Amino acid sequence: MCKIKYGFIFLIFATIAIVSGCNLDEADPNGDGKIKIIAAHNQTDPENPFQTGLMKFKEVAEEQSNGTIEVEVHAGTLGTEESQLVEKLQLGAVDVVLASPGFMTQTGIREIDLFSAPYLFNSYEHWLKAVDGEVGKEMAEIINEKSDNSFKLLGYWTAGVRHYYGKKPIESVEDLKGVSLRTQTSGVISDFWKKTGAIPANIAWGELYQGLQQDVVDSSENAYPFFVQQAHHRTPNGKYITETAHDYTTRLLLTNGEKFDDYSEEHQEIILQAAEESVKAEREATLKQDIEYKEKAIEEGAEINEIDREPFIEIADPILDAYAKEIGVTDLLKKIRDLDNS
Repeated sequence: MCKIKYGFIFLIFATIAIVSGCNLDEADPNGDGKIKIIAAHNQTDPENPFQTGLMKFKEVAEEQSNGTIEVEVHAGTLGTEESQLVEKLQLGAVDVVLASPGFMTQTGIREIDLFSAPYLFNSYEHWLKAVDGEVGKEMAEIINEKSDNSFKLLGYWTAGVRHYYGKKPIESVEDLKGVSLRTQTSGVISDFWKKTGAIPANIAWGELYQGLQQDVVDSSENAYPFFVQQAHHRTPNGKYITETAHDYTTRLLLTNGEKFDDYSEEHQEIILQAAEESVKAEREATLKQDIEYKEKAIEEGAEINEIDREPFIEIADPILDAYAKEIGVTDLLKKIRDLDNS
C-alpha cells in the first residue's frame, strides 16, 4: 500500500516537473533567471546614432537588471538590409531591431507606410507631436494587432531629415526630370519621386558609394548623419546637396511580441525602461550629428543650396491623400495634419 502511495506521489511530482519544464520562459532556456537579447541595426559606422541608441538600451537593461539581462548589439553584422533584420526578428534569430516603415509593409502592415510619405511632417516638432502622442499609440496598436503579436513597438526613433544629393544641384522640380535617384522603387515614396520626373533606382545601401562613384546612379536622398558618414558627398554624384527636407524620418524599435510576453514582468518593465532611454539617446545623437555632419560636408567640398519646397509639397499632397485612402488611414492623416496647426 505504501509502495502505491509513494509511487503515486512520485508520479504527481514527475508530472509537475514535466509541465513546469514545458512552461519555462522560452527566453530563459537555462531556467536561471537570465536572458540574452540580441539587438541589431543595419548601419556599419560605429558613430551612427542607431549604435548610440542600442548601446544606451544595453547599458540600461544590464544595469537595471543587475546582470540578469545581457544585450548583444550588432551594427550591420547581421544584415545591412532592414528586410533581413525584420525577417530574423520574425524567425526569432534576433530580439530587437530597427526598421523603417517602408520595409514593415513587406510583412503586410500597410498602414505603417503612412510614416514614409514625403512631406507628411513639416518640422521636427510636428513629427514629435505625432509619434509621441495619440497617433503614435494608435500606430503601435495597429502594428501589434496586424502582426498577431509578432511585432511589438518599443519606441519611435528618428533618422534625421532627408535631403536630395546628386551630381547637380536642384533649383526647381523640373531639374529632376530624367535623373536616376536611389530610393524606394515602389510605394508612396516611389510614386512621389516619379511624379517629380526622377527615376527611382534600387541600389543596396552598402553598394551606394560605389554606385555614386561610378555613375551607376545620378543621385540619392538621405539625412546628413547617414550619407556623410558613408562619404557619399565626396563622390562626383553626391557633391551637390539640395535641402528638400522631404522626410522627417521615423524608425521603429521593434521586438517580437510573443517572446516579450514570455519574459517575467520585472524583465518586461526593465526592457521598456531601456527602450525609453534609448529613444532619448538616439534622438539627441541624431539632432547633434545633423548639424555636425552638415558642417563636415561643407568642409570637405560639398555644395549646399536651399529650395522653395512648396512645388514639391503640391506634388506630394494629392499622392498622400490617395495613398491614405488606399491603405485605410485617412483619419490618421487628418490627425497628423491637424497637429501642425495645434
